[in-house]
Amino acid sequence: MPEHETVGQYGSAAREVGAFLDRRREQIAQRWADEALFRTVFTVSRDEAVEACRTVVDALARVAESERVTDPEAGGFIVVREQLARMGAAHSRRGRTASQVSSDVDALRPPAVDLLVADLPDAPADLLREYTNTLTVLMGTLRLVVMETALSEGQNLIDRQRLQLMEVVTPVIKLWDGIVAVPLIGTLDSARSQVVMETLLEAVIDQQARFAILDITGVPTVDSLVAQHLMKTVAAARLMGAECVVSGIRPAIAQTIVHLGLDLGTVITRASLADALAHALHQLGADIVRPAPGGVGHR
Repeated sequence: MPEHETVGQYGSAAREVGAFLDRRREQIAQRWADEALFRTVFTVSRDEAVEACRTVVDALARVAESERVTDPEAGGFIVVREQLARMGAAHSRRGRTASQVSSDVDALRPPAVDLLVADLPDAPADLLREYTNTLTVLMGTLRLVVMETALSEGQNLIDRQRLQLMEVVTPVIKLWDGIVAVPLIGTLDSARSQVVMETLLEAVIDQQARFAILDITGVPTVDSLVAQHLMKTVAAARLMGAECVVSGIRPAIAQTIVHLGLDLGTVITRASLADALAHALHQLGADIVRPAPGGVGHR
């Protein structure tokens, strides 16, 4: 709804509602502190819940006074968006659905309406109805703001968890002094390829590695973007002073690389992780000695 229509429809009533919220801020805050929206977040101290409620009531009063009760972008909401975002994240961590959060916000309206009716005992019925309707509209806009921030925080939480999961499934293993390896399993996409690069480079620095092995035996296929990420990882490792060896290239991946016209001429490749380790050890001057059938070791 355009702002001039909002002002025309709710103007004087909105200002009266704003004044009511200022007058009854403490009573509203005390009642809201026991509602699920705040109670399930501020579980340690009720005083913290009351203070959070006061902040939200103040924000609603400022929105009402600005006569923008239908506008979720009204300046008053800016003050509480960060707090509502934290609350939305807390609800997401507790597994509450968007429908449940919406119901929690709806539960704030009856206590506020009851106080409004009690605050204006002598008001004409039609005027009181206009005020309660305006307050209901304002609470509906608050619900929209809460849902927007809750969904945004929920998506941020999912993104953080996804990144953490990618880090967990991208371990760096120290195979030998100066040799680290990243065994990759599963599908690679651009985001995970970036995590691989960052994880490997951090390990090269931490372990002062001279060789870094990227083993892709467990990767079923790669696309052109991922292949380019792997090439960049090899180049970045060299810049950090480590030689990168790629092992376990499947036939399907090899065909993809050839089809894409990518030049792996400067990249050291080996058929398996064991072969890559043997190469790195040989370069470090520590050749592997295999036992001979008669018990005498041979190289």
